[in-house]
Amino acid sequence: MDFRIMGVDSPLFSTLQHMMDTSEDTDKSYNAPTRTFVRDAKAMAATPADVKEHPNSYVFVIDMPGLKSGDIKVQVEDDNVLTISGERKREEDKEGAKYVRMERRVGKFMRKFVLPENANTDSISAVCQDGVLTVTVEKLPPPAPKKPKTIEVKIA
Repeated sequence: MDFRIMGVDSPLFSTLQHMMDTSEDTDKSYNAPTRTFVRDAKAMAATPADVKEHPNSYVFVIDMPGLKSGDIKVQVEDDNVLTISGERKREEDKEGAKYVRMERRVGKFMRKFVLPENANTDSISAVCQDGVLTVTVEKLPPPAPKKPKTIEVKIA
C-alpha cells in the first residue's frame, strides 16, 4: 500500500513547526509560510484518520461527531489526492449561558491522502453514520496479462 499521509508525524508538519518557532526571531520576509498554509497544516494535524486496505477497496475512517453531511466535503484533486474537509461551528450561546470549560474542538478540519495508482477515483462513496465518516475508494481491476505476440517468420 503506497499512501503518503499528511499528519502530525509528517516531515511537512515538523518543518512547519520549526518555521513557526524560528519565525518570531527572524525577519518576516524570510520564506515564511502563508496564513492559509499554517491554518491548513494545523487542520490536517488535528484530524486523525484510519486507513484500511481491503481486497477490492481502500477505506478511510474519520470521527466527526456532531457534524451533518452538509458540513463535510469529500473531493478528489489532481486526479489522485483524496481531500476530506469541513468545519465544526460553535453552538450559538443561549441567553444568560456562559462556558465554564470548552474542550471540544471547533473550526476547520482537513486531511489529504495521495491515492495509489490502482485507486478508481470514479468509484468513491462517502457515508457519515453515528458521527463516523467512512469514505470507500474502489480499486481498479488488475490489468490483464499481456499475451505473447507471435511474429510470422518469412522465408527469404
